[in-house]
Amino acid sequence: MSTTKNYHWRIAGFYFFYFAFVGMYSPYWSLYLKSIQFDAVQIAILMSVMPMMRMLAPALWGWLADCTGKRLLVVQLAALCSALSYLGVFATTGFYGMLLVLGMMSFFWSASMPLVEATTLTYLGKHAAHYGRIRSWGSVGFVVTVLGLGYAFDTIAIAWILWVGMALKLGILLFARQIPPTEVLAHHTDSQPIMRIVSQPQVLVFFGACFLMSVAHGPYYTFFSIYLVEHGYAKSAVGWLWALGVVCEIGVFFLMPWLTRRCTLPHILMVSLACAVLRFLMIAWLVDSLWLLLVAQALHAATFGAFHAAAVALIHDFFQGRHQSKGQALFGSVTYGAGGMAGGLMSGPLWQHWGASAMYSCSAGMALLGLLLIGWKLRAN
Repeated sequence: MSTTKNYHWRIAGFYFFYFAFVGMYSPYWSLYLKSIQFDAVQIAILMSVMPMMRMLAPALWGWLADCTGKRLLVVQLAALCSALSYLGVFATTGFYGMLLVLGMMSFFWSASMPLVEATTLTYLGKHAAHYGRIRSWGSVGFVVTVLGLGYAFDTIAIAWILWVGMALKLGILLFARQIPPTEVLAHHTDSQPIMRIVSQPQVLVFFGACFLMSVAHGPYYTFFSIYLVEHGYAKSAVGWLWALGVVCEIGVFFLMPWLTRRCTLPHILMVSLACAVLRFLMIAWLVDSLWLLLVAQALHAATFGAFHAAAVALIHDFFQGRHQSKGQALFGSVTYGAGGMAGGLMSGPLWQHWGASAMYSCSAGMALLGLLLIGWKLRAN
């Protein structure tokens, strides 16, 4: 038991630095792109590169990990190549150069998380309900970065973000070498083609709802910081608003064992989608009210925290044995990849031609469609 506890910090450290990078990238990278004179459509395209690679690359990496049985080696190789690719941001401020660099960096960066998620759940075994306690360290990394940079960028140039990103990449690389090895147990579905699992109606409905939830969040991750700054919020306030959502997310991660004893995973998904509808409508139309914006950000506990924990647990149930890595990779590709890319790409034209309120109202509509999809399947059963 003590050995198991000693290994927790290794996985937690990887989550910390991985999501610290997200805490740098999602809130502030769009501000950096704006500072080097990219317009709204160019920013939307560049911010969609990472979810696009999360759609294309994880399936390849998951297949490679499951076929070779070298899951951790793939994680370490991807972390190294991602750090090396990131160096290109120091060399270009042109649109096509930035597109190429972010594409290469994201191709390798997107490989790690599905494989680490599969490793974490395998490592926890019958204690998988405690996944959130390890994953919460990623949220801590996000909060530390988003708050620290929010205050820093009120006094220093946004261009310093390049060096912060490099330091975080090195942290990811360091902890990729610390993750403990795990043994993938045989399962009776090992001989089945993975598409037989995917084609099950409940799995298709689940993927569809997760895709729509990610589409709904695409405009949030692309333009929320710019939206707040244009409404008069200081960058430090932007950091606090991002951090509030993630602090609430940490709380729900610790509550997940209690929640899963009292609610089914599909019902947790439904409540999360309903909260997303409310949240994005509040962001769309009530941004000038700080108190209501605080409520909207607190709902991140449901729209990401509870939703993500329940979704990862369902994937672990759907895809067993040698399909674990491919299942987590497919989940990342369809949801955070394809969904995030679609949401990010649609956000640019919506922002430019219809305005932020219409854009975030569309986000609420996507979450509502996901809620109806899950609700229809539950009633059908």
